[in-house]
Amino acid sequence: MPDLKDIALRRIDGSSGSLADYAGQVVLVVNVASKCGLTPQYESLERAYTAHKADGLVVLGFPCNQFRDQEPGTEADIQEFCTTTYGVDFPLFSKVEVNGPERHPLYEALVTAAPTALEKPDGQMRERLAKHGVVSENGDILWNFEKFLIGRNGSVAGRFAPDVSVDEKPLSEAIAHELGRPG
Repeated sequence: MPDLKDIALRRIDGSSGSLADYAGQVVLVVNVASKCGLTPQYESLERAYTAHKADGLVVLGFPCNQFRDQEPGTEADIQEFCTTTYGVDFPLFSKVEVNGPERHPLYEALVTAAPTALEKPDGQMRERLAKHGVVSENGDILWNFEKFLIGRNGSVAGRFAPDVSVDEKPLSEAIAHELGRPG
């Protein structure tokens, strides 16, 4: 398994990069989609990024169309939507697959490091998805907006279910802890 920082990434504008570009920062990796019931999370993600980027937080958005075709647009469409609808300024990357045989190496490494996501105690999201035939297995990403928190040391510090917003406990507390600030 390659080191997280060495995994090649392609930004939404087509330029190359890797997580090494964010060395020493606290990184929140999120698979995103423009036509999902959770899409309004872009607002809280951008708020958190703006509020804490000076402290070392960076949010990285990875569009994914694997969940009921909820990210069907081109990368230019995605960039425009995120910028004009939600004022997204945090880095966005090219579309990736987060599950299955074509899973991006970044997500393979993240899922290996954190096989299960911390879910809300009520578990309603998983139940609602199951009613629609969506079942996650073997550490797969459950849905759009699942989040991985990577500490300044480059290790995965946590994985959070899609319906856990960045401004809710325990994710907000985990970010504060990784930033070295009180929650």
